[in-house]
Amino acid sequence: MFLRMLRQSFAGNRKRKALAAVTVALSATLITTLFALSVDVGDKMASEMKAYGSNIRVTPRTENMPLIIGGRDFNPLRGRDFIDESALPALKDIFWRHNVVGFAPRLTLPVVVIGGARSLEASLIGTYFDKNVPLPDDPGYRTGVRGINPFWHVEGAWPDDEAGAGITGVLIGGGLAGRLGARVGSELTLAEPAPQAASGVVQATSGIVKVTGILATGDVEDNALVAPLGFVQKLARRPGKLQSIDVSALTVAENDLSRKASRGAEALTPEEYDVWYCTAYVSSIAHQIEEAIPGVSARPIWQVAAGEGAVIGRIQSLLFVVSVAAIAAAAMAVAALTTTTITERAGEIGLMKALGAAPWQIYLLFIGEAVIVGLIGGLIGVAAGYLMAQGVGWSVFGAGVEVRAITVPVVLATSVLTVLVGALVSSREIASLLPVEVLHGRR
Repeated sequence: MFLRMLRQSFAGNRKRKALAAVTVALSATLITTLFALSVDVGDKMASEMKAYGSNIRVTPRTENMPLIIGGRDFNPLRGRDFIDESALPALKDIFWRHNVVGFAPRLTLPVVVIGGARSLEASLIGTYFDKNVPLPDDPGYRTGVRGINPFWHVEGAWPDDEAGAGITGVLIGGGLAGRLGARVGSELTLAEPAPQAASGVVQATSGIVKVTGILATGDVEDNALVAPLGFVQKLARRPGKLQSIDVSALTVAENDLSRKASRGAEALTPEEYDVWYCTAYVSSIAHQIEEAIPGVSARPIWQVAAGEGAVIGRIQSLLFVVSVAAIAAAAMAVAALTTTTITERAGEIGLMKALGAAPWQIYLLFIGEAVIVGLIGGLIGVAAGYLMAQGVGWSVFGAGVEVRAITVPVVLATSVLTVLVGALVSSREIASLLPVEVLHGRR
C-alpha cells in the first residue's frame, strides 16, 4: 500500500520535483568534480611541483656527526665516507616505494679544467642523467636528473650515461663556460688540482671530455662540469661509491604528527608511530630510506617539502569549503521547494490525517519522495561531474582526473542526505496541520 501511495504521490507535481532534482544534480555535479579533484589534486600538484627538484637528500651518516672543538664544527670523516652504488635499488623497496618517483646519485671531484689557453679550478659532478637501474619487479626502470630536476635547462644535448669508448660527453655550467670560452662541441682537458705546496702547477692529466650542452640551474652546477657517474668514479678512483643521493618523492602535507616525528620517531607513541609510518609524509619516507640503506642519513629538504605540503593542503581546504557551501545551498533550495509543496498539498495531508494516518506515516511519504529525488539528482550529478572533472583536469594539468569508484556512493549518499535535511526541516509544517482546519478551508 505504501509503495502504491508513494508512486502516485511522486507522479504528481512533476515540475516541482524536477526542479528539486535539477537543484540536487547541480550540487552533485559540483561535489563530484571537487571530490575527484581533492582526491587526485595531491598527486597532480605533487607531480607539478617536482619542477622544484628533489625533496630528500641521502648522505653517509658520518656527514651529520659534528664534533665541536673550540666552538668550531670539526668532522674528520666528512668527505671520506661513501655510499655503495649497489644500494640504490633499495630506495624502491621501501613501504612507500611507489611514491619514490626518481633519484640521482652524486659524486663530486675537484679538478682543473683546461680550455684553450685558460685553466680554472672547478667541481666535476658525477650523476645519472637518464640511466637504467634494473629493479627486481621492473628491469627497465630508468632514473636520473632529467626526471627529478626538470628545472635544469640544457642548451644542446644531454650526455649519454652508458656511452662506450671514446671521449666522454659532459654538461658545462653557463658561468664556467663563459669564463673558459667553451661552447657546445668544445673539448676540455681535466687535470688533478696541484698540491697546496705547488699551487698553480698541474700535477697530472686526468682525461679529455667533450661539451654536449650548456647547463643552467641557478645553483652550484652553473659553475661546474656535470658528467656520467661512472666516468667521475673512475677519475676519483672510487668505483661504485657515492657521496649523496637526491631523491624525489610524492608526499602529503605536513601536520602536527609529522612535525613531532621530525624530532625523532622515539617521541611518538606506538599508535602515532603506526599512523605516521603508514602515511606518505616526507619524514616517514626519509625514515624508511634510513631503514633500507644501513649507515646513511636521509634528510628532507624542508624548503621544497614544506612548499609542496602547504600548497596542496590549502587547495584541498578550499575545495572542501566550496563543497560544503554547495551542499548547504542545495539543502536550502530543497527546503524551500518542500515547504511550498506541503502548503499546496495541505488538503491532501489533512485528509490523510482525518482517515487515520499517523504523522510518521506522512513524514515517511515525503521522505520517500525526497530519497527518490536525491538518487535521481545524484546520478545525474555524478555523470555530469565526471565530465566536468575531466575538463578541469585537462585544462589545468594537461591530463585527465582519476575519478575513484568511492566517489559514486559518497556523492549519492551526500545528495540523499542533502534532500533529507531540506525535507525534514520543512516537513515540521505537517505536524501543525489540523484536519478540521484544512478541510474547512481555513488553511
